[in-house]
Amino acid sequence: MRNRKTKILRIIARLNIGGPAIHTALLTQGLDPDRFQSVLVAGKVSAKEGDMSYLADTYGIKPIIISDLQREISIANDVMCFFRILRIINQEKPDIVHTHTAKAGTVGRIAAFIHNLIYGGKTRVVHTFHGHVFHGYFGRIMSTIFILIERILAKITDLVIAISESQKNELVNKYRIVRASKVRVVKLGFDLEPFVSSKNLARESTQIFNSGESDFVADELKIGIVGRLVPIKNHKMFLEAAKIFLEQNPSIKATFLIIGDGELKQELIDYCKEQGLSDHVQFLGWQKELPEIYSNLDIIALTSNNEGTPVSLIEAMACSVPVIATNVGGVQDLLGNSQLGFISDGFKICERGILCSENDAKGFACGMKYLVNNKRLKKEKANLAKTFVVQNFSKERLVREMELLYTGF
Repeated sequence: MRNRKTKILRIIARLNIGGPAIHTALLTQGLDPDRFQSVLVAGKVSAKEGDMSYLADTYGIKPIIISDLQREISIANDVMCFFRILRIINQEKPDIVHTHTAKAGTVGRIAAFIHNLIYGGKTRVVHTFHGHVFHGYFGRIMSTIFILIERILAKITDLVIAISESQKNELVNKYRIVRASKVRVVKLGFDLEPFVSSKNLARESTQIFNSGESDFVADELKIGIVGRLVPIKNHKMFLEAAKIFLEQNPSIKATFLIIGDGELKQELIDYCKEQGLSDHVQFLGWQKELPEIYSNLDIIALTSNNEGTPVSLIEAMACSVPVIATNVGGVQDLLGNSQLGFISDGFKICERGILCSENDAKGFACGMKYLVNNKRLKKEKANLAKTFVVQNFSKERLVREMELLYTGF
């Protein structure tokens, strides 16, 4: 019988805006303090990304920051990072090293393996795939190299956590990263209460929406997309779909809201000007008051080429906002099974939203129009979605499952 606390050394590449940062902060703070001790190690957030380090302050967490642990690949920095993490493992002597995201997963797992090898330690190694880089990020050769690296890392990992059944299937069957016996599915968890009660904020404040070039109109249809402005999120498809929607539905007054920031912002702004979309699109940058944002949207969109389990959809669903998204990663797990096959307009109706094909702007535009024209169905899907995410993605459920997993060692 263990009489002391189980020490968890949690490593994440960076606390940038997104699900992994929220997930790791909740776990670091939320585990039972009578049974667990948590230490968080994080890298440096790039100047081009939104910073979510404020979460650590909110939860009273003082992470160990390693400046060499960065998003970009650098042999010199990565080697320095490896030795720093190896030193931290030796100092902290954790029972479990739990890594999150690709860069931290690579360096952290190798460091834990070397530590056990040199010092005869018995530190267990857990890695969570919040997403993966095997599709949509790199060319075929680089993708193959990353797959091979992950297969090797899986051999020195005691347990791999997938955040959805779809992701587990990809890791085990599609990419053959790890055998099924080593994988557990633990869905993400969040503090959803601010989102569940967000409808109380609807229409109360519109100053955020008035920050763009065109003024917010209360009765105007508002379709939003939340996420980093990077290639994998495929915002260009969102804008292409917006143009098709506006051309095909001239009687519908609509504004398309892009919430987020990143390396492609200027390119996307220029594209809007070229396509005559500037009067219909607002770039709002990063926003902390997301419940208020969602509560004033009529539809939330996701056009990614690759995803794990997209946080923006979970948050929007908790706010009862209807969802339309591309069929990538764990999106199907969120929206549920289709009630019909793909209909002629290029989308299908699922239990909790509308699903479209990857890179099909025309089908996406048709799906948006279908939601707009079917108000009863839109409300029904939104209510089902809210119930689903509240039951499946609460922080309490996440903490409970992770505590059981850790004590299982």
